[in-house]
Amino acid sequence: MKDADKDLERLLHAAARAREEEPTAVPFGFDTRVVALWREGNVPRSGVSGLLGRVALLSAAVLVVSTVAVVREFQQSNEVRDATTNEFAIADSVIQNEFLK
Repeated sequence: MKDADKDLERLLHAAARAREEEPTAVPFGFDTRVVALWREGNVPRSGVSGLLGRVALLSAAVLVVSTVAVVREFQQSNEVRDATTNEFAIADSVIQNEFLK
């Protein structure tokens, strides 16, 4: 137990003698250079951020194309359904008129 007390006391004394570290700061002018590059649009897009941007753009394009295709198919199916319904209605009315005579 005494060895642990001696080790603890030595550790605490060493910690008391240690200097406080100065906080690290961003280099002078770094933030203004970053903002200037961002405003110019010259921010290099590499790594994961570039890949995510390309994937998002491609996904948006696929979504637009598929939405247009679905709307077009839906309109075509409505046109076909209306045409066949009208033809059957005409034929049905002609058959009923023939039987009623």
